[in-house]
Amino acid sequence: MASRTHLPDESVPENQMANRVMRKVALRLIPFLGLAYFLNYIDRTNISFAKLTMSEDLGLTETMYGLASGLFFVGYILLEVPSNLALHKFGARRWIARILVSWGLIAALMAFVPNATWLNIARVALGIAEAGFFPGIMLYLTFWFPRAVRVRLVGVFMVALPLSSALGAPISGAIIQYWHGLFGLEGWRVMFLVEGIPTVLLGIAAWFYLTDRPRDAKWLTADERNWLDRRIEMEQSQTATTGHVSVRESLRNSTVWLLGLTYFGIGYGLFAISFFLPTIVAGFAQQFDTTFSIAENGLIVAVPFLIASVSMILWTRRSDRLRERMWHLIAPTALATVSVPVAMYMNSPFLTMVVITITAVGIFSALPIFWYLPTTFLTGAGAAAGIALVNTIGASAGLAAPYMTGWLLDTTGSSKAGLWVVGGFMAMSVALLFVVRRRLVDSTMQKHDESETAVG
Repeated sequence: MASRTHLPDESVPENQMANRVMRKVALRLIPFLGLAYFLNYIDRTNISFAKLTMSEDLGLTETMYGLASGLFFVGYILLEVPSNLALHKFGARRWIARILVSWGLIAALMAFVPNATWLNIARVALGIAEAGFFPGIMLYLTFWFPRAVRVRLVGVFMVALPLSSALGAPISGAIIQYWHGLFGLEGWRVMFLVEGIPTVLLGIAAWFYLTDRPRDAKWLTADERNWLDRRIEMEQSQTATTGHVSVRESLRNSTVWLLGLTYFGIGYGLFAISFFLPTIVAGFAQQFDTTFSIAENGLIVAVPFLIASVSMILWTRRSDRLRERMWHLIAPTALATVSVPVAMYMNSPFLTMVVITITAVGIFSALPIFWYLPTTFLTGAGAAAGIALVNTIGASAGLAAPYMTGWLLDTTGSSKAGLWVVGGFMAMSVALLFVVRRRLVDSTMQKHDESETAVG
């Protein structure tokens, strides 16, 4: 209670206080949440490496694998909005800890699926367990970071996404190849087990480590808590005067739905690459008469995601520095749109991976800036529902992309058709972004940016 009534020390300049508080909060939250997101995406997509040997063990066709990959998103989609509303009601600390522990247990238990049916069931259960994690984190970050620094810090947090593939790919490949037979299990089963357990441990740690709101942060001084509380409340009240803040209004807001459809197109490209890039690299053996071991496949797959990690940080910093969002979102999305179908028409593995790297750079550079947009006109419970709805619509691409890509691979025997479909959906996103730009009217976001003082 003392922290709410304590008078601020007015001798500390605003920018000095801002820099100090943002540094403390970022160092406290971003590494922990980034690690959680890192494990989240590994546990979601490591099936792409398991496939290299699991398909033969379980008798999976490309279409069956695509279905198993996509079924994750059935439960995930259905429970996104309820899960985010639960986080808003019960607090981020409890809810994020619950999500981490439940999904980690299911991810580890996937090591023991006996057939394709149980694999499908496990993927649905994993999606149910993970539902609400990403939109919950996006909402949670709005409780702690003012708009002036949010894109850059969301970018640092989201770098865990490409890093999970950059580091997870060689780790997963090495586990499958070199730990085959450990505990009497096939390599892909060992991989599921070993990569699921850390998530459970992190979930237990989250219960004790995370803090729901700035006012509860014992690791900030009273002055720092009061400054951050006032700053966040001021921004939310400004948004509330012009934005849709109720749950019902948020769910019916046409701009929210446009953003969801935009995210569907971007997500289609993200999920197609994430779930099928190891298969594309393995296909070099037939296409270019070049063979790689599973471990080498993992190292090759890591390259586009590693480069995308660097570009994501640099691009989001540029967006914050220039206080410009829409063109920083449209440009990388358009880059990925143009490059993705071109990859399969290159005449060497090296050139193919160069083009795929360009695609990855475009997709991952767009994502943090995209998630800035909903918070410019949503707040409170409406933000919880709206952010979750956007992610729900976008996440449905995770159901469509792996299944459609796998089906086209089975039907045509080539990855080309699938990547042309990816390009088509991403082109849709570029077109929708121009509509969203008119809806939000850049002046609305400029108004937010101009009202922000330098906080980092």
